Amino acid sequence: MTDSDDNPMSFDIAATMNHMKEGGDQFAVATVVRTVSVTAAKPGAKAIINADGDIVDGWIGGGCAKSAVTKAAVKAIKDGEPKLVSLQPEELLAESGLKAGEENDGVLAANNMCPSRGSMDIFIEPILCEPEILILGASPVARVLATMVESFSFKLTCACEDPSLWDGAGINALSYENLITSHDHRYIVVSTQGSGDTVALQKAMLLQCRRVCFVGSHRKMAHLQAKLLALGVTQKQIDSIKGPAGLDIGGVTPQEIALSIMAELVALRRTKSVPALD
Repeated sequence: MTDSDDNPMSFDIAATMNHMKEGGDQFAVATVVRTVSVTAAKPGAKAIINADGDIVDGWIGGGCAKSAVTKAAVKAIKDGEPKLVSLQPEELLAESGLKAGEENDGVLAANNMCPSRGSMDIFIEPILCEPEILILGASPVARVLATMVESFSFKLTCACEDPSLWDGAGINALSYENLITSHDHRYIVVSTQGSGDTVALQKAMLLQCRRVCFVGSHRKMAHLQAKLLALGVTQKQIDSIKGPAGLDIGGVTPQEIALSIMAELVALRRTKSVPALD
């Protein structure tokens, strides 16, 4: 159901939410939590807004609220953080010393230009697709890391030149050719460790991701640079590769190295400091 004057409100948006989650779509749920004076929507009204800023189900009021809320929803999806929007007439914003678009104590101010001059507070919660850890290679570190990924609420994908190397590990690995190119929340770990390093790194550079980590020393990474440049990988792309992978915890065994990588990826996910690499 869409936001329209003829059929303006869905009383149960759960089915749409479930459908979008199953499809891997990213979206935000906007909920009216407080109103003052005359407003079209009342507390409890909800709407689902997709990453393009379109209301795909539900209703939160007319055009006065729609523009501010959809813009805030797009930003919430991009940042991965919830937002509280306070929609008020310009004079009330001025009394609080605020201007439309400013944020104060986590509240985003927006101007209500409707003749009703009402005020609304809308909470926006982003619903993001499950982040993916893509492991390229089938080394001992790769195998240990694969057992940890899902425990930390990441989706696991494994791939290598010869997927049969994962046989017996309970993982249905993919070939490089069968990988999906685009994924906004993907982290790549190249753990080939001497078996197809260059091919795996070249493939990683063709995939959208937030970080490429290489399981290998600084010296090994420097040695591979010339080969990658010869294959058409740019210096900027090479410089974006994090090698060695993982936090420096002094890890030696495959288990310790995998733990350091997992810790680094959790930190990257939670701090949201790494933009997607195209």
